[in-house]
Amino acid sequence: MRASLCFIRREGQILMIRKKRGLGAGKINGPGGRLEPRETPLEAAIRETQEELCVTPLDLSERGELHFQFVDGLALHCVVFTAEGCLGEPQETDEAIPHWMAPSAIPYHDMWQDDQYWLPGMLEGKRFRGYFHFDEDKMLYHHIDWF
Repeated sequence: MRASLCFIRREGQILMIRKKRGLGAGKINGPGGRLEPRETPLEAAIRETQEELCVTPLDLSERGELHFQFVDGLALHCVVFTAEGCLGEPQETDEAIPHWMAPSAIPYHDMWQDDQYWLPGMLEGKRFRGYFHFDEDKMLYHHIDWF
């Protein structure tokens, strides 16, 4: 499965969501989701952010890739983007509750276990490629290449 994530920055804060349904429901993350047929990761990042928060991210930049393998067989390749601002104000939808927060206030304890390993570096401007193995919510292995 292919997916994308988009982290919008504005005035020293980052836009996060509490996911309401699907993979990772209840967790804090950036907006994102699966690519549709013939859709690029960039197109998916914009579409998913529009669907989940009713805003359009601006000035997107590809920052990295996440490769997940789950014990149940699910394999996920996710391209991660940052955006510098957005058009509109984030709205709660059936999929997500928006939260603007300072990077120092990101609640890693409410997120996927892998996020604490790559998200701080990404927010500092580093590019990365991460590999993670999970058994449901439990991370079994991780490795990150920074460049």
